[in-house]
Amino acid sequence: MEKKKKPGLILSLVPVVILITILAVGVIIFGEDVTSGPSQIALVTAAIITCLIGMLFLKVPWEHFSDAMGDNMSKTSEAIFILLMIGALTSTWMLSGVVPTMIYWGLKLIHPSIFLLVTFMLCSIISILAGSSWTTVGTIGVAMLNAGQIVGIPTGWLAGAIISGAYLGDKISPLSDTTNLSASVAGVDLYKHVKYNLITTIPAAIICLIIYTLAGFFIPTTSTVDVGAQLAALQETFNISGWLLLIPVVTIYLIYKKVPAVLTLFISAFVGALVAFWAQPQIVGQIISGMGSFKEFFYTILKMMSSEISIETGDPLITALASTNGMYGMVNTVWIIICVIMFGGALSASGMIQTITESMLRFMHNLVSMITSTVLTCIFCNIVLADQYMAILLPGKMFSDVYRRKGYAPELLSRTLQDSATVSSVMVPWNTCAVAQSGVLGISCMVWFPYAFFCFITPVIAIIIAAMGYKIRRLPAENGEAATATVAS
Repeated sequence: MEKKKKPGLILSLVPVVILITILAVGVIIFGEDVTSGPSQIALVTAAIITCLIGMLFLKVPWEHFSDAMGDNMSKTSEAIFILLMIGALTSTWMLSGVVPTMIYWGLKLIHPSIFLLVTFMLCSIISILAGSSWTTVGTIGVAMLNAGQIVGIPTGWLAGAIISGAYLGDKISPLSDTTNLSASVAGVDLYKHVKYNLITTIPAAIICLIIYTLAGFFIPTTSTVDVGAQLAALQETFNISGWLLLIPVVTIYLIYKKVPAVLTLFISAFVGALVAFWAQPQIVGQIISGMGSFKEFFYTILKMMSSEISIETGDPLITALASTNGMYGMVNTVWIIICVIMFGGALSASGMIQTITESMLRFMHNLVSMITSTVLTCIFCNIVLADQYMAILLPGKMFSDVYRRKGYAPELLSRTLQDSATVSSVMVPWNTCAVAQSGVLGISCMVWFPYAFFCFITPVIAIIIAAMGYKIRRLPAENGEAATATVAS
């Protein structure tokens, strides 16, 4: 067997250019429906081309590609299970009245002018407590989106505030997988990493608070809906009760006790389905006529968690709100994630992604260029590999020695990874994070892209703070004391 060759930069960029071209054409032709098949075909095509180039020109055996794809699948399998559980949870929480109760009190207590601000703050708090942007978007995010749409706030602004808050919490929560991964790959104590992370997170959060506050007062609402009538319609369709909010409280408690996410979401979804029999018998009655036998009970539980359900309410908005898809609604999202895994595995096995990222090292001449290169590499990995974890792992492993040689503390690297890889993942339409959130919210990534300010402000702040030289930590000096740079080197 011939020895495996290292790909050149131009050859490595060929699959990337092909993917971006096909996706661009797909967006022009299919619009928001591009993720319902065309994106998947684009990813598979790019993966196949990568494999062919690797086998024909780089002498990489097929087994290497197969193993890389399998390895990526094993790393992503939990995320897929979580996504399916979120589909079940959003369905049962809707049908049991949990989400309608949240919407009802949200409309009743939150003034439209501060709705965006409250949405951003609530999603931030829940995400910090949960340590998961996906869980946050699938619970409070769905409720706030639906409530805001009833008020008439533009969907893009609502989704932007939800995504910004969810990823703020994901970036700094000690319970977050990306927070732990960033700290681990850079070799930093978790709580030291979280504390250092605040230096870029707090300014970005303050800017978002200002933007969403001003937007709430100045953007015109497009709704002519009578909110009072919608509140009445919610009460006529669902039994609104504060007791139902105990289910989210139990969920937060399970998260606090560090119960695995898949188990937490399944338990929460299952409890929601059980509560529906007690809290919303009129809704259950539309799913199946009669509830006298165990067979009917079992059928209804499985139906609520897994399948499409349409509830007729007499009000078009509430009917649309009460229609759920369960796990079935996540099938298209899982489909695109599997295609993403194929492409990412092919790029890794061929050595192309390593060639592309290594080319960024030549631009690391000083602190600002080093931070900028790291930020751009992480964003590039999110675009090409379409996976948040790979966008943290690959640059983290590659740049850790560079940061150490230049005398910078590892927490500078771990923070920069989160300033870029964590927050940019949801801004790439074919990235697993964006696909997941699109599936949960039922809207395209491009709808929230201009309004998810936290996600594109944070990388800029990381570079600005590097240019200022503000609290740039260096490795301990010979006397054992840590030095802190006061000017950018």
